[in-house]
Formats: sequence, structure tokens, C-alpha cells
Amino acid sequence: MNANAAPRFLILTDQTDFGRALEHHVSIVYPDAECRVHSPLVSGTLHPAFTAIGYDGVLLDHCVQHGLGRKWLEDLLCRPHFPPVVYFGPGHEPGDVTSILELGALEYLVRQRIDHRRLATAIREGVRRRRHALALLRTSGAFDEASRFGPVTILGHRFVRELAAGGNSMVYLAESERAGEMVVLKVLADDSDGSDELHFMRFLQEYELISKIRHPNVVRILDLGIADDHAFIAMEYFPQGDLRAHIARGIEPATALSLLAQMASALAVVHEVGVLHRDLKPGNVMMRRDGSLALIDFGLAKQVAVAPDITAAGEIFGTPYYMSPEQGHGRELDERSDLYSLGVIFYEMLTGKKPFLGSSPMAVIYRHANAPRPRLEGDLQRYQPLLEGLLACKPEQRFASARELLSHIEAMGGVA
Repeated sequence: MNANAAPRFLILTDQTDFGRALEHHVSIVYPDAECRVHSPLVSGTLHPAFTAIGYDGVLLDHCVQHGLGRKWLEDLLCRPHFPPVVYFGPGHEPGDVTSILELGALEYLVRQRIDHRRLATAIREGVRRRRHALALLRTSGAFDEASRFGPVTILGHRFVRELAAGGNSMVYLAESERAGEMVVLKVLADDSDGSDELHFMRFLQEYELISKIRHPNVVRILDLGIADDHAFIAMEYFPQGDLRAHIARGIEPATALSLLAQMASALAVVHEVGVLHRDLKPGNVMMRRDGSLALIDFGLAKQVAVAPDITAAGEIFGTPYYMSPEQGHGRELDERSDLYSLGVIFYEMLTGKKPFLGSSPMAVIYRHANAPRPRLEGDLQRYQPLLEGLLACKPEQRFASARELLSHIEAMGGVA
């Protein structure tokens, strides 16, 4: 954190009005300050590895999670290098004030009637202490060591754990100083087979394509950079995991229809900027706490206008279980190929099974192009026309666009 940068504060409260009041108090002291309000009842608890590395101070409401403020304070102050915490309690009881300060809070203020002068003094002192502590931490070398991701040092990010490795990239869970939250860090692997330039172009393409899209059902890209000659992308972290686990537990048909609508809504925007995803599958559909989803992993995405420069004709990318017949046979693709993949996902959400299986990837590809289309049974039969408009063998027999698909979903009562 730059010593001259505007202060940043994390406000922990479940009461919107109280959060706004605290933001107002902070703005009087630091007009250029940045405040982020986090409501545990809405957004969930903070990740166990979160240390608020990107903040100068934390303002903690006693009423958080129905009065669990003290437990929150105990937890947060046990985290390494956590910033100073100002605690807003229910009253002036001397015992309460003393115990909170003994736990390590910087200041105790009564939440019903905030003493602005004391709050201003506390947050100024907190910023001074925080920046001094961070300066010492950086000189110790521990800060750089915490920023090691395999062979790469990525300053401004703290390593938490490795999530995946293989192929052309390494994926880590990290805490971002700039974003002030947990992120997924994708680092381009160092190849030695002479294909570095091609992989680098695809990697940068992934960032460029997604970063231009602002949609609640498309993953947020938070940062892009080069470190130790390795490119990296920092993107939104999804603690709820992906759609696979939800399918395994079973999904109600109405919920499946709503999730399909969200995916279609995302694809409508993606396709309108000339991008094909080409690798839609449950593992690339991430879930949020509020029930919304986001499409991720555009590493195989293809921008129609520039595709010939990056992808050779006839190359096959993707996952066979979710490939359209034309994709499985290396033919020219358009938006309807992604819609076919949505059809496979929709069938799996409804039934818990994949529509086409085989003893090998090529056997699965063959069945996508030649096997009879799956039939839904019982109460699920009402979704059969929708499924047929997605899983038709020939692209021209499918929905023409994600917008057309959305219209059909809405007619059935689905909500995007």
C-alpha cells in the first residue's frame, strides 16, 4: 500500500443505515477515503485466510450477525497483521468497554450515538499505526515471501493455497491488496516447447474479452499484470464452488430453469460482443451465496473477428460431454454451439445425468451427432420443447440466439 494513497476502510455491519453513517463520518475525516461495507448476513462470513491486507482500518459493529460482534473481534484480531479495529458497542458499561479494549480493539464507541471527535482521532491513529506496521513488514522480507506463487513473485497479492495446476496455467487462491478481497489468481505457466507466444496470446485474450463485459453472470476480472515474465489474471473468487456440486445434490426444476436463464442472459451479452465461450460445462459455472451464478474460464473463448490468428481451422477444444456435434467434428462454430452446451447442462440439472455417454471421448462425440435426442419423463416433460430447441443435431434447428432462448424461458416462467 502506497504511503500517500487514500485510506481504505472495511466496515462490517448488517445494517445499511449504520454503514452509511460510518461512511459519512469517515468522509469528514478523509474526504478521499474508500469504504467497503460488508454484510455477513448478505455476503457471508469473511474467508478464514482473509487478513484485510488492503485496508488501513476496520470498523466493526457489535450487532453484526445478530450480536456476534465480540466473537468477530476475537477472530479478526487473531489473524496475522490484521489492521486496527474500531468497535461500536451497545452501551457505556465499563466492563464491556474494558473487555473489548483488552481484546485489542483500537477504540470502543457507542453505536447509538457516535462521538465523531473520538472516532476521528481513532481512525487517524489507526491509519498511522497501520502504515508504519506495513512499512516494517516490507523491509523484513516476509512480505515478498508471502507473495510467492510457485516460481513467480506477484507483489500486491498474498499466497493462500494452490487450487489447480496443469495445462498452460497455475491457479491459486490469494488475497489481493488492490481489490481488498480474496481472488483467484491464474498464472501463465512457463512452457519450453516453443508455444509460449501462442499460449500468451490466448491468455491475454481471455482477459481482454472478459474485462470488456459488465454483467452479473460473467466473472469479474480484477487485475492483469506481468510478473517475473509470467502473465497473471486476478479474478473473482467463488466460495460456494461450481455447479457440479449443486447438480450432485439435486436441483429443483424451477431452479434449473432460473439458472438456465442466468446462463442465457450472460451468453447474450458475450455473443453480442462477438465472443464464443466454447467450453461451457458445470465446472465453468460458478455459484454465489445469493443463488446467482457466473460463467468463468474463457481460456478457450474465441473472438470471431480475430479467431483465425489464434486458432487453427479444424482444431477441437472443449469437453466432449458438453460439445455440440459441429464442435466435436472441428467444424465452423457460431453462437448456437454454446447454446447446445447449455442444453446439455440443462438436461443434467433436471435429471442428474449426462445425455450422452460413451466408452471414449470419440464415442461421446459420435453420440452427440448421431444418437436420438434424450426424452424427459413425468413432470419434466414440460421442458422437452426447450430441450429440443437446444440439443438439436443441426444448428439451424436450435434457438437462433441466446435472446430467443431467454424469451422462451420467460414464457415458461423462468426469471433471468
